[in-house]
Amino acid sequence: MLTHLPRRQGSTSRTRSIRRAFSLVELSIVVIIIGVLAAFGVPRLLKSVERSKASEAFKYMTSVRDSQERHSMRNGEYASTIADLDFKQADPKYFVVLPIEPGSTGSIEDSWSMTLRRTGASGGYGAYEVTFTQEGYDPIASTIEAYPEIHPMSR
Repeated sequence: MLTHLPRRQGSTSRTRSIRRAFSLVELSIVVIIIGVLAAFGVPRLLKSVERSKASEAFKYMTSVRDSQERHSMRNGEYASTIADLDFKQADPKYFVVLPIEPGSTGSIEDSWSMTLRRTGASGGYGAYEVTFTQEGYDPIASTIEAYPEIHPMSR
């Protein structure tokens, strides 16, 4: 005849609670994995964010250039201020818009130059400028050339 030993009360619940807990080693491994992923992901994220801000500057300046060309066709010279243009786009949020200046010829009648200067924290890239003229983007006057990884026109 087989006799059953009495079951101890509470022993199974204690075993279950032990199985549900993580060990310190398992938690440490998870923290290390998250740290490694963050070390690779955060710089890429910052670069992507800064590149999109630089793209905003290029889009703005392209719109200024198009508006300058329309102004020149109507008035025979380029506009000396943004207010003179048929331009209704808001200033870029992360850039200071510098005034329109005469370009390479020294006369606003046939040339102009305008620069946007990056302000605030720039994801570790430092201050840079984007300059456009009547010809378009001016890589010589633009300091964004020092950062090809965020330059929207480089690939």
